[in-house]
Order: sequence, then structure tokens, then C-alpha cells
Amino acid sequence: MSYAVAVPGPPADPPVGLVLTGAAREVGRAFDAALTAAGGSLSTWLVLLSLATRATASQRELAEAVGIQGATLTHHLAGMERDGLVTRHRDPANRRVHRVELTGDGRAAFHRLRTVAVEHDRRLREGLTETELETTRRVLARMRANVSPSGG
Repeated sequence: MSYAVAVPGPPADPPVGLVLTGAAREVGRAFDAALTAAGGSLSTWLVLLSLATRATASQRELAEAVGIQGATLTHHLAGMERDGLVTRHRDPANRRVHRVELTGDGRAAFHRLRTVAVEHDRRLREGLTETELETTRRVLARMRANVSPSGG
């Protein structure tokens, strides 16, 4: 009696997760480089974007919106405050809460980096039809749901 086990050969195409990871890394590097050339960073852009859509935010609200937690966000905000982009003060209604607001320089930085983000998005869309973009969004959303803890 033979108990031979079939060993699969290498896949004909690279795994989709590997292709997706490589694409995300390259797109992220290009965006980081563009933001850096404009005097910003991804974390600065995310904080400015979040604050530009509201008058003020607590550090906790910013952390949730930006996805940067604890000491890392505090470090970023301290640097942005030193650069004159934001101000931080205690909430008079709850002294434990720190409120964060954009300054005039922060608004100017937001507009400068928004131009970079729009141009980066234009580059990504180059040569793609609206149908292809919609398909891409749908496929990426499905892949994300496939690996989320809730399963979709």
C-alpha cells in the first residue's frame, strides 16, 4: 500500500497578499517622500486632516481618528506645538482632558500638505477608468473584510 503525499509546486502567480503588501509599501513610500518634500510627515498630515474637519479635538479623539496611541501621539503633538502648528490646553469643563486646535500656521500646513495628497491621489489614479477605480475599492474592501477579526 502506497501513502504518497502530493506536494504542491510553486504557485503560477505570486500570492495576492504579497502583491498587495508590495504595492501598499511602494505607494506608502511615495506618499511619505512627497509629504517630506513639502515639510511634513504622514503623522503630521493625519493630525492636521483630523483637526481641519473639526474646531477642536481632545487628544483621545485625535488618537482614535489618526490611529496613533498614547506616548507616540503626545510626542507628535509636542513637536507640532513647537513648530506652531497646534495649541494644546486643558478643557475647562474637565481638567484631565487636553484640547488640541490648529493655529494659523497649522491651517497653512494643512493646505500645503492637502495639495501634496491630492497630487499623490491623482498619480495613483492615472490611466484608470472610474469603473476600474470602483472595482479596486470594492475588491480592497472585500479583502480587508476577509481578514478582519469579525470576518466581514
